[in-house]
Amino acid sequence: MTTPHVSVDVGGTFTDIVLLSEAGLTTAKVPTTADQSEGVLEGIEKACDSAGIAPETIEAFTHAMTVSVNALLERDGARTALVTTAGFRDVLEIGRQARPDLYDLFVERSDPLVPRRRRYELDERTTTDGVETPVDPEAVDALADRLEDVDSVAVSLLHAYRDPENEAVVTERLRDRLDVPVSASHEVLPAFREYERTSTTVVDAYVRPAIESYLGRLADRARAAGVPSPRVMQSNGGIADAETVRRRAVRTVLSGPAAGVVGASASAERAGLEDSGFVTFDMGGTSSDVSLVRDGDAARTTDTEIDGHPIAMPTVDIETVGSGGGSIAWVDDGGALRVGPRSAGADPGPACYGRGGSDPTVTDADVALGYIGPDAALGGEVSLDADAARDALAGLAADAGLGSADEAAAGVYRVANATMARAIRSVTIERGYDPREFGLVAFGGAGPMHAAAVADRLGMDRVLAPRAGGVLSAYGLAAADEKHEAMRTHREVLSEADRERVESIYAELTRSARAETTAPDPAIDRSADLRYEGQSFELEVPVKEPFDPEAVRERFHETHERAHGHRADDPVEIVTLRVAARVETDPPSVDHAGSTAAKRTTRPAAFEGTRRETDVYARAELRGGTELRGPAVLEGDESTTVVPPAWSARTLADGSVVLRRGESR
Repeated sequence: MTTPHVSVDVGGTFTDIVLLSEAGLTTAKVPTTADQSEGVLEGIEKACDSAGIAPETIEAFTHAMTVSVNALLERDGARTALVTTAGFRDVLEIGRQARPDLYDLFVERSDPLVPRRRRYELDERTTTDGVETPVDPEAVDALADRLEDVDSVAVSLLHAYRDPENEAVVTERLRDRLDVPVSASHEVLPAFREYERTSTTVVDAYVRPAIESYLGRLADRARAAGVPSPRVMQSNGGIADAETVRRRAVRTVLSGPAAGVVGASASAERAGLEDSGFVTFDMGGTSSDVSLVRDGDAARTTDTEIDGHPIAMPTVDIETVGSGGGSIAWVDDGGALRVGPRSAGADPGPACYGRGGSDPTVTDADVALGYIGPDAALGGEVSLDADAARDALAGLAADAGLGSADEAAAGVYRVANATMARAIRSVTIERGYDPREFGLVAFGGAGPMHAAAVADRLGMDRVLAPRAGGVLSAYGLAAADEKHEAMRTHREVLSEADRERVESIYAELTRSARAETTAPDPAIDRSADLRYEGQSFELEVPVKEPFDPEAVRERFHETHERAHGHRADDPVEIVTLRVAARVETDPPSVDHAGSTAAKRTTRPAAFEGTRRETDVYARAELRGGTELRGPAVLEGDESTTVVPPAWSARTLADGSVVLRRGESR
């Protein structure tokens, strides 16, 4: 018997729902609401109605959201105070003095999340050898009296990662005296580099009240509907309970994109694509996200930046560009056609939504080119107005000096695809990988529609369009492992490493990570950040038990050579030790039964400037093993798959579609 499990991913335009029950896989889409919790429950109820079950029968609820990243991008997070060591009040402002644009003399950096008037200093000093000057508790109490007009507090004292004693005193006294969340750097990110540690702690404090408020509202709505409290996707690709996320809000900044990578990985594994590696390509309403997966593992980074604010937490390494279905096309001062990053959003949305939008978007171009039929209803909700799409594109054509709306549509399609191809180059070619050696897993509402054209630009010849690809991030939530990570800076030359000391730190980190899991015996993954002595960046490598410096050194050499094209004879330095505790989840099986009567009709669609009569199929009705040759369009409720000329398509047993370049009719 299938335990009812609902997964909900909130995007910029739509909220996606996947429900797994005795009725099989049920999907739904609803417009994203201002209070995301309203749209979430609306979507759950819609999916339950379609599956014929009551919401109170649901036994598991997993969720990905955009609350924290929206707070950062829109600068409407909490009024946050920063408490730091005397003399370090301006760390946030000074940063690394890196220029966002090297040759722009007038470039403006993002303002710090905490203005100078809300940054406070305490006389204390901790060095890398431990506490040198203890903090005065009375000074902390006096400071607390000055913090009455703030919503949250970040505490980041010098070298607290090495010895958190002073920071712990400050944090505990502030929590006792204040009725607001207090984020402490030794709890959020116990790692060296003052700027990145302080920035990450400030981000946590800045978004934490919004996360707490949202999860509280969502839990109340879920409880009223008889649905369990949500478990939330973290940026590292793992699920955590709501209470853990409330304490570590910064872990959710890339919640939705990470879920998409997990869903793509599960789909690729079923399709047999994971052996050669693949690039995930998630094209939604406002942006496109790409990530590289090799040997079954998604690339990770601790060097994420959102709107100029570093976040040094482990995250799935995702490259994002402002090119999605709702991205607005425009003409710049030089007369060049541009697409994005501004988006029409869900309201009013693209012109073809018929909700008052007049700006031409990528979706309008897809309609005008014939990829989306005039009778389509996106998500089963939004009926399209093809005439409005063509009117908007005609205005763009006039601005760009093009001859017709069709030419404008073709231009928008090409520019959007070029933008997304650049993003894929950044995670492959720019990191030493040949994209032609990888497959492309395309999902999101618009991903399968553009995937083959993007793959053509890069010489890639395999595309996987998973079933329910329009809501694959929501599916990824059901397939994700529970995951908790612990880390600590430990700087030591590898050849001189004290094995017992390293093992004792790993044991402490393992206990910390294990304590947050819901299972008594989680899988434990150990790793370390290493670098050649003198380098300013590190690479993460796995570390087996027992700790063997020689084996770790060789793995680092191999990783460095793969990432940077060479290895060196310089000494290798340990920088950070990491542990991840995982409670593994079996990806839900997906059954699909199609029919032989899937073909709907034909309609003209444009390919490379020429309109061709194109077969249109109901994708949900295609039986596994069906083979088609382009040009063809496979229509679904959440997304449309375009098979261009010179491409073929084959459906798999689970309803996924594999596209291959080189065959057409």
